[in-house]
Formats: sequence, structure tokens, C-alpha cells
Amino acid sequence: MGSRKMDEVVEANIRSFFALAFSIVVTSLMVAGVSANSGVFSVKYKFAGQPRSLTDLKAHDDRRQLKLLSGVDLPLGGTGRPDDLGLYYARIGIGTPSKDYYVQVDTGSDIMWVNCIQCKECPTKSSLGMDLTLYDIKETDTGILVPCNDKFCYDVNGASLSGCTANISCPYLEIYGDGSSTAGYFVKDVVQYDGVSGDLQTTSTNRSIIFGCGARQSGNLGASNEEALDGILGFGKSNSSMISQLAATGSVKKIFAHCLDGANGGGIFAIGHVVQPQVNMTSLIPNEPHYNVNMTAVQVGRDFLNLPTDISETGDRKGAIIDSGTTLAYLPEMVYEPLVSKIISQQTHLNVRTVRDGYTCFQYSRSLDEGFPNVTFHFENSVVLKVYPHDYLFPFEGLWCIGWQNSGMQSRDRKNMTLLGDLVLSNKLVLYDLERQAMGWTEYSCSSSIEVQDERTGTVHIVGSHFISSASTLNAQLTFIILLLSVLSCSLWSLKC
Repeated sequence: MGSRKMDEVVEANIRSFFALAFSIVVTSLMVAGVSANSGVFSVKYKFAGQPRSLTDLKAHDDRRQLKLLSGVDLPLGGTGRPDDLGLYYARIGIGTPSKDYYVQVDTGSDIMWVNCIQCKECPTKSSLGMDLTLYDIKETDTGILVPCNDKFCYDVNGASLSGCTANISCPYLEIYGDGSSTAGYFVKDVVQYDGVSGDLQTTSTNRSIIFGCGARQSGNLGASNEEALDGILGFGKSNSSMISQLAATGSVKKIFAHCLDGANGGGIFAIGHVVQPQVNMTSLIPNEPHYNVNMTAVQVGRDFLNLPTDISETGDRKGAIIDSGTTLAYLPEMVYEPLVSKIISQQTHLNVRTVRDGYTCFQYSRSLDEGFPNVTFHFENSVVLKVYPHDYLFPFEGLWCIGWQNSGMQSRDRKNMTLLGDLVLSNKLVLYDLERQAMGWTEYSCSSSIEVQDERTGTVHIVGSHFISSASTLNAQLTFIILLLSVLSCSLWSLKC
């Protein structure tokens, strides 16, 4: 398509986009209440090594929970420790020729989007040390616009769009619980990543993916955000997510795993059949938009808390939400109160005090793991999730603070929810199997390696944590790997796979 013609089409898309977006906004308000073969992506901490206040920490989770409950998702961040907040981001290539983009990795978000050249409110610089790039469809040989009558557009919006004609692009609109929003239109282009060519070896490969081209951003996604990135990489459950699009082409199975290294940062994020370590699985609760599982009991030390059988159900929400984008862990009041009481009662002379935003803290100079009990969550199919004192206690201004939070003190929509974040997920391999609608986890050294089997050839590949160089000036280079194992017999380089 010629440059002049492309200009005319893009301008027409922007004009028509806002008319179409209006109908999506109305629908959102009514329904949601506003609310390859083998391949790798390298992923890093967003705030590696940078001190974050308790206020920042709580605000991050507050925004995250609002988006979870509104049915619209917040960009995922992964952090091993509450006292060293670190959101994770990936560097991927988009277009032909390829340009680098830094996107937050989000297992709860259902679309991938990046900021586009037409955007006037988008950030153009970041304090994180990398150069931001605005996507320009005119500068790539493989980019095409996705029309509003495309099946993908119908699936994303849940219905045909009023006023849609064949020459109008498919719009998207995400309204987040904190008032931030992103709006634009969908395009399809080649996404570049590193293919696994052997044990701990990679080669560049790609797939064509539909993603959002951000034309308008507001709130925390706008130009005022100093810690900005280029966009979001969605690995949610819906058909529009990156994992679902890859699976729909036969490129991968809908199975992925992550391992967050709470001690050193970084870890592994793999798509494919993990054969080592072995993981016990529990069923995902059907018809839930996020990764929800049935929690059956809570154990503190050797004692089980006296709780009702439906401890993780509140209103129309079922089960405990497993979310690596949340830093802490939020428990219903009926769980939080006896749990914290039993933890504190282990030491009779603690001087307990409440600091900013309601954190329960105290002074303690001896071994945490010897002085306080483990907390174990029990789930269906005898799956357990054990959290050690060195995981749920974190230092703050000479004190030790408890990372457990009382969701009974949250607002009405979030009241008494069960939301388990990185406080409990660090130092564990967490496996999501959407093929069998199950998930599970096992304790693991996330700085080591895992074994993943190629579904087509049966070959087992070793994948470990990797460190990559970039424009980043962060003190710590904290990275993940995402391994994509193909179930195709087609060529590694084929864009039609």
C-alpha cells in the first residue's frame, strides 16, 4: 500500500474510531460497570533495585484489584519482594524491518497493544533507561489494518459494531478501574522473538499477531507517566491474548509457566509442556475471567484455621485469584484476623505497631524462619501452597512488616476477596494448563533451569534464566525467558504457520 493511500486510510480510521468507540464505551458501562517452533522472550524487572514506598506498593495493588474486578485488566508486574518492587517487562521486535518494543507482561490481560505514531498523549520517554518507540504501520512491510468486520473484532467486542463498513478498522477501548484508559485500533504484524534451537541456545523467529495500535492514552498510561513502557503483552485466557493467538495457528499448546526468583530477581516464563519439575495440578473454576481455583483450607504452622467450607467465595466471585501482577496477598477478614493473630502469638514480647497504609510491623532481630510459622494454603486435589516467614515478612525502616492484607477493609467491590500475588508465588514454578483447564505449582529454584518437551518431535530442551543487554541503565539486569514450543511440522521461518 502506498504511503499517501496509507495516510488517508489511517486518518479515516482515527476519525471513524471514536464514533465506533462510543458504542463500546456504552456497552462497557452497561456490562462491566466501568470498570514456532521454539522461541523466547527476554523479560526484566521494571523497577529493579529502585526503592519503593509502602504507599506506592499499596497503590499498585489497589489499581490492580480494581481492574481485576471490573473485568478489564491492569498491566502485569512481577516482583519477588514487597520491599523491592519490580514489575516485569519484555523486549520484543515488531514489524519488517523489526523494531524493539518494551512491553509489560500480563497474564491477566487479554490483548497486546503498543503506542502508535498518531498518539498525542502517549509517553515518548521513560525513566527506566530505554528508548520508547511509537509503532508506525507505514514503516513496516508486513503490517496490515484489521477491519471492523473481521471475526477477531467480533470476538473482542462480543458483537458486531454499529456503523461498521469494510474500510473501517476494528477499534479497541480499555477502561481501567483507576480511570486510566487506552484506545486505538487493531493491526496485524510480525512479532519477533528468539527461537530455541537447542539446550540454552536461541535463534530469531517470528509469528504474525493481531495487537492494538494505541491512539489515545489517559491517566497512568499517558505522557505524564515517567516510568512508561511501550505497551502490554497479554497472556490472559481469552481468544484475543498472545497465547491464544499462537495456539489458534497451531504454533503452541495453551500451556505456560512462570518461576519468579524472589531472592535474585528474574526467573523463567515458559510456554509449552514442562516435564521437569513435575507439578501437581488443581482445576480452574469454570466461567471465571481470571485464574481462579478452589481454596479448601488455611494452615498456620501445624494448626488449621477454623473456617467455613466456602472461604474463597464472596458474592458472585468464586475461588482464590492467582495473579502474579499483584505484589502482596489479600485475604478475607475471617482468614486474615486469625492468621495474623497466630503469627504474632509465636513471640510473646513483640512490640507490634501499625505503619503507613495499615501494615502490621514489629522489631525482631533473630531468624525469621525459626521464630515464625509457615503458612500453607490447601486447594482441591491435595495441592498445597506453602509460604515461609522470609517470604511473607519484609523489612521497612528497621521493622519487619507482615505482607498479608485484610481484604475485608477494602471497598465494597473488593471486600473479602482472596487474591494471592507474588508474596506467595515467588520461588515456585507456577504452571497454567488451559488445555486441561487446570493450574498448579511446586517449590523450585527459579535461578536454575527447567525441561520443556517439543510436542512435535518429543525432544526435551533445557531452558534457564537469561540476562540480556539493552539500552537500560538499571543496576540489575533481571530477566525471564519465554519458551515457545511448536506443535507444527512447518518451517521455523514460515510466517504462515
